[in-house]
Amino acid sequence: MPELAEVEYFRKKWNVGLAHKIVSIHLQPKKRVFRQTSTTLLTRKIRGRSFHSSHAHGKQMLFRFGSDAWLGIHLGMTGRLLAASSLHRPSSSDHLILRTASHSLIFRDPRLFGRVRFAVSPRPPSWWSNLPPPIHSPKFTVPYLRKICTRRARSPLKALLLMQQFFPGIGNWMADEILWQTQLCPRTLSGVLSSASIAQLHQRLRQICRTSLRLIGHDYSDPPKTWLYRHRWRSGGYCPRCQRRLSRAPIGGRTTCWCPTCQPSTPLPLASPDC
Repeated sequence: MPELAEVEYFRKKWNVGLAHKIVSIHLQPKKRVFRQTSTTLLTRKIRGRSFHSSHAHGKQMLFRFGSDAWLGIHLGMTGRLLAASSLHRPSSSDHLILRTASHSLIFRDPRLFGRVRFAVSPRPPSWWSNLPPPIHSPKFTVPYLRKICTRRARSPLKALLLMQQFFPGIGNWMADEILWQTQLCPRTLSGVLSSASIAQLHQRLRQICRTSLRLIGHDYSDPPKTWLYRHRWRSGGYCPRCQRRLSRAPIGGRTTCWCPTCQPSTPLPLASPDC
């Protein structure tokens, strides 16, 4: 599933159409990606308008047409944004195509786990403006992270990092990378973290997001060779830090990869509510 940096990369694919007028629209209105929008309204309000701006926030994207038409796209598991010539012939997985005089802006999703939203408003719609602060923004502070860990004290760290209401854009591989770099076991309960561990987690969260956006978000380059990323996909892979064999198990509903040597279990119990 595309994560924060991959979403940024795909968002920019449509930027070839910025400042150009949408001359025609092709869509498949009965597909479930449109379950939260009116395809009739979308077509009527976007066709003939200029493509004004594009934005990404976590795993969400927002595109503005004219002054008040807002198109939201979530890629889901297999969604992609592509740009092709204006003569592009739609495939069965091309559920939305916005055509300018020179380009086709394509939303392709073979497995239909993605989502298209649409709103007409002078301001960004609530489903965009109410998103949590981006991890790499000034609003994502150490006290904010501490509050999250306290609120979800009994959640394993891996499961916590996958909660989009707190960590927009963090997915499976990024969560594993963050925990490996902070040397925290993915099964550690969020409520047992010390102030120093929370500060370190905050630092690594922001650093990994920024590096991923700079590399993957720019041209889909792989992360640095020193990261776990290069090793987590290999069956029987080894930790790039200590060269011990990596472990894998489902945590938080996702297959998790970690180094049991560099990320030892933390058996500290949570204090009872009466303490």
